Amino acid sequence: MIGGGKRCSEAARRLRQRPDTLELAVLDGQEVGKQDDDQTPSGAIGEPAATASTSSSTKKTCWFQFARSSRNRRKRLHCEEDEEEADNGRKACLAQPEGMNIGSSTQTIATPLMIGDSFYSLATAAPNPAQDTNPEDQEQYKQRDPSVVSESKSTRSRSLRRLSQLRRRRSSYYFSENERRIRANDKEFNLQYKYHNNYIKTSKYSVFTFLPFNLLEQFQRLANFYFLCLLVLQLIPAISSLTPVTTAIPLIGVLTLTAVKDAYDDIQRHLSDSQVNNRKSKTLRNGKLVDAKWSEVQVGDVIRLDNNQFVAADILLLTTSEPNGLCFIETAELDGETNLKAKQCLTETIELGDHHDALWNFNGEILCERPNNLLNKFDGTLIWRNQRFALDNEKILLRGCVLRNTQWCYGVVVFAGVDTKLMQNSGKTQFKSTGVDRLLNFIIIGIVLFLVSICALFAVGCAIWEGFIGQHFQVYLPWEHIIPKDYIPTGATVIGLLVFFSYAIVLNTVVPISLYVSVEVIRFIQSFLINWDEEMYYARTNTYAKARTTTLNEELGQIQYIFSDKTGTLTQNIMTFNKCSINGRTYGDVIDLRTGEPIEVTEALQCVDFSANPHHESDFRWYDRTLLDAVRSDEEHSHVFFRLLALCHTVMAETVEGKLEYQAQSPDEAALVAAARNFGFVFRSRTPNSITIEVMGRLEEYELLNILDFNNVRKRMSVILRRGDSVVLYCKGADNVIYDRLHGGQEDLKARTQDHLNKFAGEGLRTLVLAERRLTEQYYKDWRTRQQEAALAMDSREEKLNEIYEEIESDMQLVGVTAIEDKLQDGVPKAIANLQSAGIKIWVLTGDKQETAINIGYSCQLLTDELADVFIVDGNSVEEVEKQLRQFKESIKIYNRFRPGGTEALYNSDSNMDPLSVTMTQTSVFMHESSAPPTPPPPPAISVVTFRWDDKNKDNKGGPDSAECTDLFGDEKRSLDGGAASIVIDETTGFALVVNGHSLVHCLSPELEIKFLDIASQCKAVICCRVTPLQKALVVELIKRAKNAVTLAIGDGANDVSMIKAAHIGVGISGQEGLQAVLSSDYAIAQFRYLERLLLVHGRWSYYRMCKFLRYFFYKNFAFTLCHCWYSLFCGFSAQTVFDPMFISVYNLFYTSLPVLSLGIFEQDVSDKNSLEYPRLYTPGLKSELFNIREFIYSVLHGAFTSLILFLIPYGVYKDGVSQHGYILSDHMTLGAVVATILIVDNTAQISLYTSYWTVVNHITIWGSLVWYFVLDYFYNYVIGGPYVGSLTQAIKDLTFWMTMLITVMVLVAPVLAYKYYLLDTHPSLSDKIRQKSLKKIHSRASSDVRRTPSSRRGRRSVRSGYAFAHQEGFGRLITSGKIMHKKPQDFAFPLGLGTKKTQALHNNLASADQTKTNSSGHHMGNNNNTNQRHNHNQNHSSMADISVEGRVNGADAGGSGGTEDMSPRAPCQDLDTINL
Repeated sequence: MIGGGKRCSEAARRLRQRPDTLELAVLDGQEVGKQDDDQTPSGAIGEPAATASTSSSTKKTCWFQFARSSRNRRKRLHCEEDEEEADNGRKACLAQPEGMNIGSSTQTIATPLMIGDSFYSLATAAPNPAQDTNPEDQEQYKQRDPSVVSESKSTRSRSLRRLSQLRRRRSSYYFSENERRIRANDKEFNLQYKYHNNYIKTSKYSVFTFLPFNLLEQFQRLANFYFLCLLVLQLIPAISSLTPVTTAIPLIGVLTLTAVKDAYDDIQRHLSDSQVNNRKSKTLRNGKLVDAKWSEVQVGDVIRLDNNQFVAADILLLTTSEPNGLCFIETAELDGETNLKAKQCLTETIELGDHHDALWNFNGEILCERPNNLLNKFDGTLIWRNQRFALDNEKILLRGCVLRNTQWCYGVVVFAGVDTKLMQNSGKTQFKSTGVDRLLNFIIIGIVLFLVSICALFAVGCAIWEGFIGQHFQVYLPWEHIIPKDYIPTGATVIGLLVFFSYAIVLNTVVPISLYVSVEVIRFIQSFLINWDEEMYYARTNTYAKARTTTLNEELGQIQYIFSDKTGTLTQNIMTFNKCSINGRTYGDVIDLRTGEPIEVTEALQCVDFSANPHHESDFRWYDRTLLDAVRSDEEHSHVFFRLLALCHTVMAETVEGKLEYQAQSPDEAALVAAARNFGFVFRSRTPNSITIEVMGRLEEYELLNILDFNNVRKRMSVILRRGDSVVLYCKGADNVIYDRLHGGQEDLKARTQDHLNKFAGEGLRTLVLAERRLTEQYYKDWRTRQQEAALAMDSREEKLNEIYEEIESDMQLVGVTAIEDKLQDGVPKAIANLQSAGIKIWVLTGDKQETAINIGYSCQLLTDELADVFIVDGNSVEEVEKQLRQFKESIKIYNRFRPGGTEALYNSDSNMDPLSVTMTQTSVFMHESSAPPTPPPPPAISVVTFRWDDKNKDNKGGPDSAECTDLFGDEKRSLDGGAASIVIDETTGFALVVNGHSLVHCLSPELEIKFLDIASQCKAVICCRVTPLQKALVVELIKRAKNAVTLAIGDGANDVSMIKAAHIGVGISGQEGLQAVLSSDYAIAQFRYLERLLLVHGRWSYYRMCKFLRYFFYKNFAFTLCHCWYSLFCGFSAQTVFDPMFISVYNLFYTSLPVLSLGIFEQDVSDKNSLEYPRLYTPGLKSELFNIREFIYSVLHGAFTSLILFLIPYGVYKDGVSQHGYILSDHMTLGAVVATILIVDNTAQISLYTSYWTVVNHITIWGSLVWYFVLDYFYNYVIGGPYVGSLTQAIKDLTFWMTMLITVMVLVAPVLAYKYYLLDTHPSLSDKIRQKSLKKIHSRASSDVRRTPSSRRGRRSVRSGYAFAHQEGFGRLITSGKIMHKKPQDFAFPLGLGTKKTQALHNNLASADQTKTNSSGHHMGNNNNTNQRHNHNQNHSSMADISVEGRVNGADAGGSGGTEDMSPRAPCQDLDTINL
């Protein structure tokens, strides 16, 4: 038995070196086990070895036995035979114990031995030699399974079938299709799975494929294919009345222009790809570390990362420079967050260190999930040294992260290239087109159908005319030779069919290809106008706005929904200590001593000087000197406050180049500890069981007994410290949580502090309440015993620990409140207010916690205290979410029922209700279950004075007579009639919706998405928190699909990429390290506030210009083309053109292109300043009012009317006309020249009326085109020798021409002028009114700077909680276990007194070195952490002031006193709730 197991394992180990041996053996019909048996000593198994003379039937029998066992779904392993067959001479291979390492606990479980950890090794467990040499056993086997006899005669095809079965079993048994298998440092093994390499390709073309692929792509556009067909028709002389040049030149121009633009874009993608792929990464090859390009990194490679280096691929962390396998990364590239995150490798792989030989010999196999886009999830297993180790996201470094504060680390590549989570989040690039494009495509189809109808009508008319009239004039108008002349109806029908194609060519200018050329040029130049806008230049990072696409500009003027990320987009992810409340007194406001009023805090205001503190931070800003004076005067409560901040945290201290630096898990803690540092309470260092601070120049060391860590349920964290004979608990957390745990007798202090909390919350600050509790030594010992028992409990451990924590975190004394400002980007509140005033709905989609997201919502004024209610959806099941949505719907109905304008509101307007009792509709009222029908609450009386709700406003919401217009310019009719002044709708009222990520899953389900959308669409703002990148994209897709709305997504990290790509417009925040969002975006800006200008100025202008351009373009082309239709009535439908063919070719290219391009590029109705001051100007774009089917039909009818007048008046004048010199004027060429000239003059007059904003370019192009017409006509006819030579020259010599032109132009212009002035007088738009009032300095209410400056915050109060704390659970255990330290836990000697003499001497030496400011370059981080000398002075005015230290003056003698009976001189390295026996 033992020998057989050894033989099996040795054979498997040899075979493991060549994983394809088994497959080759199967193909060759050989038995692999035989070769191994020959090399195995007979003594190892106790029996003679198998010889080479074993019969072929025996070999096949072994292999078919192997196949049979696989068909029985692996009931037996080849290294473990059934005990039932032991009588037949088979020996069993026993299961071997296997160590299973899961997390930090190790279990030994019995699992079948998987030799070599690969499938191939299983086959090497050859049957017992006795079985091979015993024919009776073989006969028994054959009799039991007759199929073996037939299978013994198998051919090579059967071997191939077995080989496929092997391969299928290899992928299905050991890991499913949803898993992947990787072996470190084994290139051949990994290549068989054809994993992607690390090469990134975002480009579309190569040098050889560009021309065919680009042409194929362009001709997929309907317009380009349409003009290609026309070009082919024009090449047929029998049906073409125009030269092919008229279509060929514009078509080639469009294709060339588009190809150049596509080539430029693809070259930029190639350069970006090359830059990324050519980055260098240190890779382990053949036991040596070599520099390799990122593109050369393969799955399974072991790579080295140095500090501040980008991670090349998704890697499994193996070892780091830190003794505990810890490293820190920055994920700005992924999620825009700059705070550091900790990662830790397996303790079993730490021993590899930076030894290249050991790392090269590392042959662990990784079974993990398939590539996906979940940034915060990873599931896998490491198989190494016959043990399995669980892998999670804490052991994975993702591509795009940056290694920080870690000298080096090694990892094995798990995902590379497109498989990395960074690239998986990039999503599939969708083709984006604007709403104008989609409408234009629909219109073009309609125009083509109209063109076909007109051609068919004229073809029928031509056939009839030729059949009845034309046949008699064949002497003068002979038919073509292809026309049958024997039978007239047939000939007439053929002529009509040919004329159909002839008119298709003649009338093709109704859809000119120059339209697409002009649109591309306008968009291209508009993109440069965005790039060149100095108002969107961010000097701090030297970043301009950039339009990364040239096809979506006008869509910026039609945005209905904005989906924004929070961190890095709305905020800077920078926390500043703004205000505080200590013992019922608030600090942070600067009071004017003359008036007693708060002074607005600006950069010009002088801040407090902290230079007396050697550890102060130069960038720390504080303006209230009274707090610093209180600290320096040893005021007791201020010392307690800052001592708590310096001790109750999980921050790590580090000395870098002689400067003390902090590493914080969250920016909140960093801001609090930095504030304490600047006020003189400096956190110096920590060990797993001690904390050292410096208070006003004196060192204080505290024994760290416990850290009660923060989590989302507790909403608080506490530390228990001992100094001397006293034990104290410090706690900080949410206001409602801490207030419930304070002891009685503090009502006055609690009331004053609550008032400060409301004030801070109203200012959008993040608040934490601080409290302390003194503990007796005996009570703590008893509590610690019970806490340790709870930590070791096998059942309900978490519940028991929470009860223990609740017990000690009670009866606390209130210390104060901190107010931190999560610094918004400059101008965010103003931008949001103006965007909402423009009618755009803003949703915030963030991965942050609910409290943090709500707090930021109030800070940026997305949420306000004037809201009727803030609905919170946090149900965990479909039923709970549905119930909440139903109750919120009822709340909205009740609110709308009593809003002004309703009958109930009118009847109750004079009631004596208490407004405060009905201002807010509390959600909790609707959450409680009751069998009785709900009773509607009293009407919210506060809204009576905040709305104007009448029929006029409802019918014209957002239009020329909007509430804003009336408010800005007054209501003259009401004033004249003596009516009451109108009340403008207050946009700050209404509802807001907050949805948690787990609830959003149910909201997006088919059964609830309609209800969710119904409520969300009635809310002023929506915030979705704790959402994944995929959920962000799903929310955007839902709004696009259900609301058919134009969406914009803005973000700065890789977690925003899928949302950015899903939206119609994607905007990336540039200027940060994380540029993944920018690379996937359509537009890049440096700050969120520039989005206001991008939409309200450039977006509105682009949409306004494009719509005006299209209206005029269709007008001038229909006016030009339909002249042929009117002329057809007088030429027998012969497809004869009115104009010179050269005039037809260059009409859109030379005569009318430049004026309309100037209109589309430079036109503006109001200035950029007015566009920002009056956000309602954006409203027409939301409703597509400037260009739609109605506007298109109006342009077509206007063009048809113009063409009719253009043709009939000159035709009536020149028909049978004779000049005063006796010349006949009624010739075709003269008529064509006159009509063409009047058409050009009319176009010039019409575009002059269209233009609202005149520039030098407009003057040159409009008047220059008119002059250019005459110059070009003369050049063409006289220099080149055109057929119409002299026609226009003779016509303009006669007074008839000038009178005809004057009358025609007046008839065409007069209706336009009349209608324009009628609208201006009776129905002026908002832009018309703004232009009329441009000389007056009138500012809209919505455009005032509503940014929450300190001065505007002071008078506000809020009844909501301002709690928010961006901390995560787990860092407390890392600290108390010592894993986060730069020294191993066993290197820390915790002194109960002053420690050992050796430790005391070390403390004294380091302290003296610190005092003399001499820093040695060789000092290790651990030495800095141990600079913990304690000064034996009585500390006054502190919570620890009464701690006696007299018994510790004698140094080491006190080390064994006071605790030697109950505690070891070395405290445990792990927290009690994670201790292992």
